[in-house]
Amino acid sequence: MKVTLERNHLLKSLSHVHRVVERRNTYPILANVLLKASDGKLDLRATDLDIEVTESVPAMVGTAGTTTVPAHTLYEIVRKLSDGAEVRLENEGTEQLLLTSGRSRFHLACISPDSFPDLKSGTFTHNFSVPAATFRELIERTQFAISNEETRYYLNGIYVQALEVGGELTLRAVATDGHRLARADAAAPAGAKGMPGIIVPKKTVSEVQKLLDGADGDVAIEISDTKIRFTLGSVVLLSKLIEGTFPDYERVTPKNNDKQMNVDRSSFAIAVDRVSTIASERGGKAVKLQMKAGQLELSVTNPDHGTASEELAVEFEPESFEIGFNARYLLDILAQIRSENAVFMFNDAGSPTLVKEDGEAKALYVLMPMRV
Repeated sequence: MKVTLERNHLLKSLSHVHRVVERRNTYPILANVLLKASDGKLDLRATDLDIEVTESVPAMVGTAGTTTVPAHTLYEIVRKLSDGAEVRLENEGTEQLLLTSGRSRFHLACISPDSFPDLKSGTFTHNFSVPAATFRELIERTQFAISNEETRYYLNGIYVQALEVGGELTLRAVATDGHRLARADAAAPAGAKGMPGIIVPKKTVSEVQKLLDGADGDVAIEISDTKIRFTLGSVVLLSKLIEGTFPDYERVTPKNNDKQMNVDRSSFAIAVDRVSTIASERGGKAVKLQMKAGQLELSVTNPDHGTASEELAVEFEPESFEIGFNARYLLDILAQIRSENAVFMFNDAGSPTLVKEDGEAKALYVLMPMRV
């Protein structure tokens, strides 16, 4: 293999593919990136056996060929080369790859590509395209609620489904860890109709979000019973789906909460962050909300450090009400509210609270209370 290409092009592609490679691997080949030179391009591919990312980059190919080299090492080398530099890659036998750029020379150990795994895609039953910005927003509004609890593996991702909402086909993303739930909607293309509800793993969600960050145009999505494939320009990300049944989120979404509080989102978030400074991690970072007509008092009590309280003006009509929340969970949700005011709908101190934006919202959140 002999190939020459521009450093910035190679770096951009490596930044996409090398991230899926785990730092520690039982199988040495999984620490490598596959390089295949042919037909005026260099194909790069990396996998961790659950996710596979491939990308093609323009190149001058002197001799076609395929090899694999350590992914993170190659990325770090290219990252440290001069901006705009020319990079030459050449096989030295079957065991080494020579990388040269200017006066820099690197000899990288190779592993035969014959044993490089291929994450077979299978047959995709549904395919559609959505604006990259739309899918990125679905991810951003829900991913914070993904569970890290391995025993409930079916919560370790975002549930995505297509359904009719108000007579319109809607693409919905839902995530929950049992303490809070996030749900976001967007208009769905016709190709999504009838797609099965799927659970996209947390690592895949993170990688897709990075790929879509700042991207223009559409992302093509293909779905089968066990896999999902995203195509954005020259980048293709193929991932296994989580096999399991996502809980019935509609059942835990409050329908009859009748106590409403409207509060300035920014002021509320600042106040929660301020009073929670002395909250105890052992006590779950609990903050108490006490409401009465037109006023909200936030308070925290920590036996080891003292107390804190702050008052805010709010819209609240019932005579009085109090409830407690985990401050971090509350701040996570407030960070997703896009309107000036946040709307809280309460039932009682022991029931889930519904949080949404002021006006017609495309997202809503459910937060479980705490005893304080």
